[in-house]
Amino acid sequence: MGENKGKSFVLAPNEYMDLYLGTVEAYNAGDVEREISFYEAAFGAENREFTTNWHASIEKVTNTPAVILPVRLKGSKEAMVLTWSNEDRLWKNGSSQKMSLMEVYAFDENKKINGFSQWYRIDPDNEFGRPIGGKFFGETETDYTGRPLVFSNRGEVEILEQLMKDYNDMNAEEFAKPFADVSVLNDYKGKAMKMKKKDMAGLFSDYKSVNWVPYAIVPLKIYNTDAASGVQVMSKETRVFKNGRVWEKELFEIFYFDLEGKITSMTQYARDF
Repeated sequence: MGENKGKSFVLAPNEYMDLYLGTVEAYNAGDVEREISFYEAAFGAENREFTTNWHASIEKVTNTPAVILPVRLKGSKEAMVLTWSNEDRLWKNGSSQKMSLMEVYAFDENKKINGFSQWYRIDPDNEFGRPIGGKFFGETETDYTGRPLVFSNRGEVEILEQLMKDYNDMNAEEFAKPFADVSVLNDYKGKAMKMKKKDMAGLFSDYKSVNWVPYAIVPLKIYNTDAASGVQVMSKETRVFKNGRVWEKELFEIFYFDLEGKITSMTQYARDF
């Protein structure tokens, strides 16, 4: 792209391969200062805190290079080292991780690293960090039964965070916006209520104040299906009524988002303190 568009790559000297192997040796040893010594000054300063915190959280890490390819654009004094490697991580919290990596290290004309990009593949036997997992069963057996679940990422978390803020502000007009024109509330008592968006204006008429605090928000969908999703929300809610009564419960709720990203229903479970 830009002025380099169409230029050819040529092999760079093996010195860059040796420099890369030096960073790997320092990385595996958890030696932050030596690792940063291979970086250009500004790049090192920018990454010092992250690198320090990273090694502080790792008990042991072993990166094993499989392929190292030093290249540069023809006529350039800068270089890139393309690498393929396998990495085992043992975290101080006891979790372990295995992955395959593809990485690009950019070297400036002074042979210092000034850029870095990484792509990874999670080992299918990994303890955590996999993008797919679990299993969907459903109330009845369907074509989706037995499929794994994946995280959804269509802004559901941000929508629900804003929903909670509007709820706590008792702003009915803003609170209603994420809902479909007609949605269904399945409450913890087993009642199913249809709610029209236009009728939500009186939602807070009996309340003096409300406080809805999330513990976790988990957006999920069934693997290899359309974009509709179900978002699991664990939270605590307190409602103070104008007559002085206080309602307080821990909640588990599932918000269902349709293809347009609107909330069409919510199923609720509750636990008293």
